[in-house]
Amino acid sequence: MLFRSYLTIASLIVPSILISLGIGVVFQVMGWQTNWFSSGLGAHLTWTLPIAFLIMLGIFNRFDKAYEEAARDLGAGDLKTFWEIVFPLIAPGLVGVGLLTFTLSYDEFTRTSLVSGQDNTLPLEIFGMTTNVTSPALYALGTLTTLFSASLILIAYFAYVFVMKRQRT
Repeated sequence: MLFRSYLTIASLIVPSILISLGIGVVFQVMGWQTNWFSSGLGAHLTWTLPIAFLIMLGIFNRFDKAYEEAARDLGAGDLKTFWEIVFPLIAPGLVGVGLLTFTLSYDEFTRTSLVSGQDNTLPLEIFGMTTNVTSPALYALGTLTTLFSASLILIAYFAYVFVMKRQRT
């Protein structure tokens, strides 16, 4: 078990340029076309999954198994136990992990640059905008991404408040 944990977080130690270069070389050797959905997504998952793993490890380490045992004692099956006991307890952690890993992945320019294929992703377009004369489109894009991030946080917050209010009644 310990070896698998180390293997899971090993890509955090290796520089992102080497991960991207390795994924790009594998795609080239195998004859696969690189694009943002296959190789680009794989490169970003090598960065975000270990971070998500470490955070969820902390969440599950403080998880009390007595809740699951009580649900099973009262006749709940595995699926019902998961959806009504486990999932509500880990949902805030999942939302937090999703927001954090999205933000970290959005900022990883070097992982994207070598494996995105012919089409640019949004971070690559933003980088391209900064190399020339700065245009107003760059500021508009910054405003939109800030509003998008803030709206995701607000949606997660109000969903959490709604679920908590529903559970109390």
